[in-house]
Amino acid sequence: MTAPLPRIALSEPDLRGNEAKYLQACVTDNWVSSAGHFIQDFERMIAAKSGTEHAVALCNGTVAIKMALLACGVGPGDAVILPDWTFIASANAVSDTGAKPIFVDVTQDTWSLDPALVAQALAKYPNVKAIVAVHPLGYTCDMDALLDAAGDVPIVEDAAGALGATYGGRLAGGIGRFGCLSFNGNKMITAGAGGAVVTHDAEAAKWLRHVTAQARIGTDYRHDAPAFNYRMSNLNAAVGKAQMERFDEIQAIKHKIGDAYRAVLSTDSRVRLKAMPNPQWGEGNDWLFSVLCETEEVAESLIAHLDYRGIDSRKFWRALSSQPAYKGAEFISAGVAESLSGRVVSLPCSTGLSDDDLSRVTDAVEAFLAA
Repeated sequence: MTAPLPRIALSEPDLRGNEAKYLQACVTDNWVSSAGHFIQDFERMIAAKSGTEHAVALCNGTVAIKMALLACGVGPGDAVILPDWTFIASANAVSDTGAKPIFVDVTQDTWSLDPALVAQALAKYPNVKAIVAVHPLGYTCDMDALLDAAGDVPIVEDAAGALGATYGGRLAGGIGRFGCLSFNGNKMITAGAGGAVVTHDAEAAKWLRHVTAQARIGTDYRHDAPAFNYRMSNLNAAVGKAQMERFDEIQAIKHKIGDAYRAVLSTDSRVRLKAMPNPQWGEGNDWLFSVLCETEEVAESLIAHLDYRGIDSRKFWRALSSQPAYKGAEFISAGVAESLSGRVVSLPCSTGLSDDDLSRVTDAVEAFLAA
């Protein structure tokens, strides 16, 4: 009897570099907490890949958004615009500052913030203090249009999955006032856990380092402000540095996977499945390749079809304005976020995916299209 083929995971970390070596160095040197040279090394690499002068490594991406908003002066009584179609962490970070989220719809052809609706929201809500522009699925928003709509209102880029993506030659995270990154296990590169704020503003970076380390002055137990314990550990940064050393290799594999999926989807004459948008204003990183299904029923059928063949897949985001957690929140809708909800399915895209495994997935998708 033939043994069953191993299951293909949706997105697994790829730890084939110096991760174990650097972690052992942390243990040997006894630098395992929020100090150690791996943190500084990792921050320099992240800043360079974001096209910024400064990076502040933190414990997760949600905290990064919160701290970037606080650095913009956001607080109780303020409002923050963000897309209605995003991961709930973006909204939770807004709530954690004491501000209120205002959900604005995305466009059908980009799945990112609609600049025209952002302009409407700014006219309607004079207490908006910042805009969170989420770069979905590893490609960028139309940042020039958003910057024009925003005027003097600062933009925080939620580039959690967009490290290395570009917009008009500029790197994601380095276009707005601040950029925020995530290094969770399923992101473009992982640190095990963690996030970062990147910026061109030296004073803001200095303030972020200070208040995310309990605002401690010197080595004495003196503190000059209410603050937080949000800094990344040297252990996490060691993993992150090893990942960044292989970024170009990881990026190339992601593109190879994305190209394979696009080739299969191009044969679908009935357009039951459509590849995620690929705006021509820059280059995405193909972080988490996803497809738009004709209906939610088609999405569920696709997931079941792949599951039967030992292949993981998963539905992506749902509109935040429809979530119980944000019932009653203000929102401006054109119906796009709601129409995307339940219809977007992510396909396996681990960079450790073998050629045979990738063929298994593309063959299964092709069979689904032919059914």
